[in-house]
Amino acid sequence: MCYRAFERMPEVAQAAPVRAEPLVDFLRAQEAAIARTLEAQEAWARQHLPQHAPRPEALRFRVDAARSDEQRRAAFLRALRLSPQTRLALYLQPDPREAEPSGPRLDASVVSAVTPSKGATQRFVALAPGDGVAPLAVLASACDEPDYGHDLNLFDDNPGHPDYGFGKQPFGNPAVAIGSQAPFHMGFFHQGAIFNTLAPSFARTFTELRVQQYGGLAVLAWQTGHAYWGWRFAGLALHHVQDLTQPYHASAAPGATLGHMMWVNLKAQLGAPADRQGLVVLQGNRHFVLEQFQTRWILENARQRRDGPLELALRDAALDARYPPWSPAYVREVVAAEAFAAGPATDAAVVVGAPAKFVSDPNFDFAANEAQLGPELARDLQGQRDALHRAIANLLGHFGAHSRNALRGLRQAAGQVPS
Repeated sequence: MCYRAFERMPEVAQAAPVRAEPLVDFLRAQEAAIARTLEAQEAWARQHLPQHAPRPEALRFRVDAARSDEQRRAAFLRALRLSPQTRLALYLQPDPREAEPSGPRLDASVVSAVTPSKGATQRFVALAPGDGVAPLAVLASACDEPDYGHDLNLFDDNPGHPDYGFGKQPFGNPAVAIGSQAPFHMGFFHQGAIFNTLAPSFARTFTELRVQQYGGLAVLAWQTGHAYWGWRFAGLALHHVQDLTQPYHASAAPGATLGHMMWVNLKAQLGAPADRQGLVVLQGNRHFVLEQFQTRWILENARQRRDGPLELALRDAALDARYPPWSPAYVREVVAAEAFAAGPATDAAVVVGAPAKFVSDPNFDFAANEAQLGPELARDLQGQRDALHRAIANLLGHFGAHSRNALRGLRQAAGQVPS
């Protein structure tokens, strides 16, 4: 989706090619500046993020010219509190609209710590140090990258967790690895005082932290002449902004009233958890169905080199000026607030537009059968997709506008464009 959102933004599409650079080269060259940046980010988070989990002092990134590149890289991941398995390899994910690239294909394990699901559509191409590459390709490739294992098993009750100080996983099943990343990719900022009082753990999310971390590193990289990592870190930051344009990432249960959520939670506390678990399954199913539909439709259009409502929405730059300028509060007060408000209508469109067994049966777990049922879902939606199309086009308009506004803000902070 990032290729479509940025391909007609002049600041990206017309930007000069950059040279691919190994992460260790950037870390070695800018070690002192990176240390200062990470300290400033931690101080900012402690002051401005109410649910921030302070970084343990032992994880501070310190200047040490004597250590090896691998030791410096490991220290950098610890200071950001990213998974030790984070790859950050040199690669591209080609635009599916373009012909198969001629470069060597990369196995997914080089790029991602997550085993691809059956039927995964990602293609990875290796970059060598010094290769010239379009900023659009760097940015769009990085927009997917945080889902490749950056935030897995970081909480104290996750198996094999590092000592990062995040405490216990605030929601979800801590024994399920992929679910452990959710608090870094969701933000339930607008549930209201009653919900927050009854379920305070849902307020413990770390999306804003990731945006500040990656965004600040992008600014530093651009300012110090490491353009490749400027675009790469910008894409990583944008991923977390884009996640919050999705109502199922900005609301605990877009299709449920507060009263219903309170009732099923009370029943669970009294020893009857079935209804609460059913609500969790239903919301998860609708979430997956929405993402499956938009991904499959966009990929099919890309392969056919055709445009439809979703592509037009992603590119619609007329929406950008409807929002305030980028700021640290933008993620919470603009992106997440808009997605939260869109939740009930989006959920209703999914229920109307998708086959009932996928979105209305609490005993059916779509995520557990995604590879098997994805093609069936796509086929069954062919005659029922108008409502979903309209809802998704609306959301993707937000996705594109917020992505471009965030990038403009980061580029302005780096002095790359006029303010």
